[in-house]
Amino acid sequence: MITGIEVNALGYYAPFSRMGKSIGYKVTIGNSTYLVDCGSPLFQPIGGNGLEAIKGVIVTHCHDDHKRWFTDLTLFNKYAPDIGCKVQLLTAEEINGEIFRAAGPALDRSLYANSRRVIDIAYEDYIDHTIIGPRAKYKIVSKDMGNGHYCYFASDSKGNPSNPDIAKIIISKKTGIPRLLFKDPEYKEWVEPEVFYPFSSSVFYESDKNVYHDKEGFTIEAFKTSVWHGIPCIGIKFKTAEETLIFSSDTVHNTKLWEQLYTEKKQQRHTTSKKEFESAAVIYGDINDYIERVWSEERFHAAMNDYSNGVVMHDIAVRNGIFHTDYRFPEHTVLEKGKTILTHSPDRLASEWVLCDMGKHYKIVKNEFYEIVEGRLYPCNADIYYKDVGKYYVGYKNPNGRYAVCEDSGLLFLKGNTKHFSGKKIFRVDLYEDIGGKYYPALENDKVRYHKRPDGKIECIIYDKYCSSGAIVENMRGSLISIADDETHTADEIHCQG
Repeated sequence: MITGIEVNALGYYAPFSRMGKSIGYKVTIGNSTYLVDCGSPLFQPIGGNGLEAIKGVIVTHCHDDHKRWFTDLTLFNKYAPDIGCKVQLLTAEEINGEIFRAAGPALDRSLYANSRRVIDIAYEDYIDHTIIGPRAKYKIVSKDMGNGHYCYFASDSKGNPSNPDIAKIIISKKTGIPRLLFKDPEYKEWVEPEVFYPFSSSVFYESDKNVYHDKEGFTIEAFKTSVWHGIPCIGIKFKTAEETLIFSSDTVHNTKLWEQLYTEKKQQRHTTSKKEFESAAVIYGDINDYIERVWSEERFHAAMNDYSNGVVMHDIAVRNGIFHTDYRFPEHTVLEKGKTILTHSPDRLASEWVLCDMGKHYKIVKNEFYEIVEGRLYPCNADIYYKDVGKYYVGYKNPNGRYAVCEDSGLLFLKGNTKHFSGKKIFRVDLYEDIGGKYYPALENDKVRYHKRPDGKIECIIYDKYCSSGAIVENMRGSLISIADDETHTADEIHCQG
C-alpha cells in the first residue's frame, strides 16, 4: 500500500528573483517519480541516474521559468550513453502544441550518426506525449493552400468546418495568432471557449478527461478552472487513496475577481455590420472586441472547489503582479492556511503561511504535510516564515522576542529591537535560521556565520581581524516543536499511523 506523497523543491523562485533557479518539483509516490515543471536546473540536483528514473515530465505552461530545461532533457535522453529513451511528457493538448512550436529550433535537426550530414528529426522521435485533460470538440485547423499560403478555419472533432454562427476565428493584428471564438448555446453569447469552459464542460470538451493512472495505483489529473494566467496553463492533482497534492501553477487567485469574470456581460465592439460579423468565418482584429463573457458560471463554481481536500503548492507574488496571486489575498481565497505551501515567491518576503524554499523535502500523509529532515517528519508549525536573498528563517511567537512582525499595506516584514516601527506591529518573535530544515538562532553580527561541516554538523564561526574560532551548535527544531505538543515523528512512525 502506498503511504504518502513526497515532493522535493528543485527550484521555486520567481522568474525575476535575484536567486534565479526558477520552478521545478520532483514528486515521488511509491516507486514512481515525476517532474512537475522543469524550469530549474536538473542535472546537478538529480544526476544522470536520477533523470533516467524519471517516469514522466509534467509541464503546466510554456513560460521559460517552468520549462527552461525541457529540450536539454529530451536531448539528454536521446543521446546520453545507456539511456536512449524518449521523454514521457504529460500535459494538456493545447500546451503540447505550444511546446511543439517552442522546441522545434532545438530538436528538429541534428547530425547523422557518422556526423557527415544534417538530418531532420521528428518531435515524436524525442517525446511520447500523453494527454492529461480532455480533448476539445472544436479546433483551429490550418490548411495548406499551396505557394506558401495557409488558411485557417474552425472545425469540429471530426474535421468538418464549423458554421460561422457557431465558431469563428479571430486573427490578432498584433501577433498574427488565431484564436477561437465560440457561440455558447446556453448564454447565447460569444466567448473564447478555452477560457470560458472548465474541463468538466460537455459543451466544448469530450467526455474522456484523460486522467493518468500510474501502475503504483495513483492518478495524475489536470484542471484549469482556477488557473488564470494568460497563456494556456493547467494545474495538477496527484491522488492516492488517502492523499491529494495539488500544484495550482501560476495563477491570479482572487475569488472577487473570479466572480466578476463570470457575472459581467460585455458589449461587442464591431468594426463591421453585425450581419457581416455573423457570416464571417475569419476576422482580423482583437478578440476582446467580440468576447461577451470571460468565464462561465460553471467554471467559477468549479474554481471555488478546486483546492478542497488536499495540500496545495500555490505560486504567489507581491505588489499587484497582474498574472500571479498577490500575497495580500487572504480575504479573497478558498485556500486553507494549514493546507497550503506558498511558492514561486519573491525575495525578502515574510509570511504567516508556510513558504517553500529550494531543497525543501516535504511529505504529505493523509492530507497533512510535513518536512523531511534526516529521515524524520516535522510539522511546519512556525508563526512566521521569512526569506532574505538566499537565507530562510522561521519565527516563533514570544512577547519578549527580539523581532517584531509588522504589517504595512497588507505585507509583513520584520524589525529588530528598535523604538521606531513603520506599519502596525502584529506580534514579536524569536527568529531562527533554517539550514537544511534544522533551526539555529538567527545571527545578528556580520562577523559571525554558520558553516556546515563535511560531517553535516553546523559550526558557528566568529571572525575577527586576525583569526577565527568556532563551536558546534545544536539543532533547536526538536525543542521548538515540543512546545507545540511534540509533533515530531519518524518516517516509520508515520507509516505505522497510515
